[in-house]
Amino acid sequence: MPERRRALFVAPEAPYPLVGGGALRAASVLQFLAQSHTVDAIVFHTPGSPVVFPPGLIDRLDTVELPAHSKHYAARALRNGQRMLRRSPPLVDRFAGFGDTIGALLGSRPTYDVAVLEHFWCAPYHEQIAPHARRTILDLHNIESAWHLGCGKVEAWPQSAAHEVFYHAAIELERQWLPRYSRVLAASPEDAARVKDIAPSAVVAVYPNTIPLIDRPTRREQDVIVFSGTLDYQPNRTAVRHFAVNIWPSLRAMWPDLKWRLVGRNPEAVESHIEGIDGIERTGAVEDAIAELAAAKVVVVPLLSGSGTRLKIIEAWAAGAPVVSTTLGAEGLPACHGQNILLADDPASFAAAVSCLLSSPSERDRIGAAGREQYERELTWEMAWKTLDRELEQASKNDWPQMNTDKRR
Repeated sequence: MPERRRALFVAPEAPYPLVGGGALRAASVLQFLAQSHTVDAIVFHTPGSPVVFPPGLIDRLDTVELPAHSKHYAARALRNGQRMLRRSPPLVDRFAGFGDTIGALLGSRPTYDVAVLEHFWCAPYHEQIAPHARRTILDLHNIESAWHLGCGKVEAWPQSAAHEVFYHAAIELERQWLPRYSRVLAASPEDAARVKDIAPSAVVAVYPNTIPLIDRPTRREQDVIVFSGTLDYQPNRTAVRHFAVNIWPSLRAMWPDLKWRLVGRNPEAVESHIEGIDGIERTGAVEDAIAELAAAKVVVVPLLSGSGTRLKIIEAWAAGAPVVSTTLGAEGLPACHGQNILLADDPASFAAAVSCLLSSPSERDRIGAAGREQYERELTWEMAWKTLDRELEQASKNDWPQMNTDKRR
């Protein structure tokens, strides 16, 4: 048997357990690599947090410990004020300053065939990693500048001013780092176009967000609508605030027994947005988010900002649950209004779309079934791996190492 090729995987956090869109995307890339490569990993982590990978998936694990940061509002405001003065986007800044550590970890290791870095926050480590890898890949979960631009448009001052500074700083960093990679992976055609607008010389391919193939769960509907996601993530916080103030009151008036359930980690982050409002439930982190979505009459995605594509919609489609989303919330996904999703951007239209589904079990079944079919057809890890295989085949053999994915683990 020929010796397996070697790959390096670098991530700002371990993707396991598979909770959240970032973890699911990073894990899909890692497991694709592990089919044909011996993989070493370098992962950042906070003090006391476990770093766990499935047995046999990686050959060597090195960790880089981040300094402890207080999550108290005043401490975060002070940090971000200092970052504004330095023009350093928050998460780029959070993961900066470990070049010597990473260089020492790599030491005199044999050259890797490919190195994959997850998230733009790790992009500057190209400087330390490129000498140790024949090819480098940067996997963009979001376009950092677009993320800050969108958040700035919907947040009040002073947050809007901070996002304006970080938007311009991110653009400068993207122009600097994106062209240096052998390939940049974007989550959607829209994000790929943004990469080319920012850095025309960057070589970009679309690698869609997906989740593993799961059996369709049994839908035992409860009288609830569900919003899912990590609730301290700013676009999710903004969406909850928007829905609570502008949409939920009219829905609650029309459907007095209806509950709105928030599913996801860190529910305390939205406490101030929903305090004193009747009919809202919070589950916190759950073991099986898709089962929670399968119990909903409607899944709501009232996002006003963000970048990339939303795993929450893919999970709802996997659950066979009907979705109502803003146009931006569904950006980059194969979403077709009236077929596999309902799209609505103003509060009255959004409430009307949810009410339409609440009043019609047959419409819920039809749209939920169409979403499930879309998921099975295009949005599983296995289908995404085929997409990446095709991208690799289109590149010249001199540009990309051959990745054989015929034999799955």
